[in-house]
Amino acid sequence: MPDFLQLEAKTFVVFGVANRKSVAYHIGKTLEEAGATVVYVVRSEQRRESLGKLLKDREVLVCDVEDQQQIDRVRDEIAAHHPVIHGLVHSIAFASYEGGMRPFHETGRAQFLQAVDISCFSLISLCNAFKDLLDQDASVIAISISTTRMASENYGYMAPIKAALDSSLAFLTKSFSKFSRVRFNAVGPGLLKTSASAGIPGYVDSYLYAEQVIPRGQAVQTQEAANVAAFLLSPRSSGITAQTLVVDAGMSTNYFDAAVIERAMREDSNAATRTDGNR
Repeated sequence: MPDFLQLEAKTFVVFGVANRKSVAYHIGKTLEEAGATVVYVVRSEQRRESLGKLLKDREVLVCDVEDQQQIDRVRDEIAAHHPVIHGLVHSIAFASYEGGMRPFHETGRAQFLQAVDISCFSLISLCNAFKDLLDQDASVIAISISTTRMASENYGYMAPIKAALDSSLAFLTKSFSKFSRVRFNAVGPGLLKTSASAGIPGYVDSYLYAEQVIPRGQAVQTQEAANVAAFLLSPRSSGITAQTLVVDAGMSTNYFDAAVIERAMREDSNAATRTDGNR
């Protein structure tokens, strides 16, 4: 069926492309393949230059979401050429792990508040700035994570911030409902192989573990998350709002897989034997 998602000739703004591995890049590419116009917004002029080949002939603007003046400026730049926006993608997150990973209770105030500002509050400020450009039935999506309840040491303090991002969806839906039918949702992927994730201490080990737990034996692919994002941006998902759609390939159903447990217990037994032998 041609144009099943009904995205052709619609206009979307995608924040957060860093490189070819970015979720935002895969989303933008998927929207373009469906016939949509995509405006890309990146965080700095240096980033725009580095993406010159990847996003050749695309409209690429610059906005540091920590600066409200830049948010207002990029909105005006987009409005000058695109009076109606049918969807907005927030694929922005930042956390400083300078000094290494620390226990959660040692999280620094400045680190935490900066991460909240960039990773969560920016969604609210962007939606407020773009509210008059958004179509009455527009769709806004954020990129979250598959669970904010698993206390993974190597994710640091970002899970509570993603939980705040997820909660914001309901409140944005409610407040926008006073004057529109704009929908707010999130895609919650399991562990992905991106450049940003590679910078998280211990992430690679967690990614490899995820592949053992996922029933199909393969981690979630970035394109799989992008496909769900395209669906949420389309009119086909009109009945979904204030939700986080988890894309984890069944990982959360299989933590107690017999083979994984057997390997863990064998390693634990071997470690205990080595300890006893050294006494």
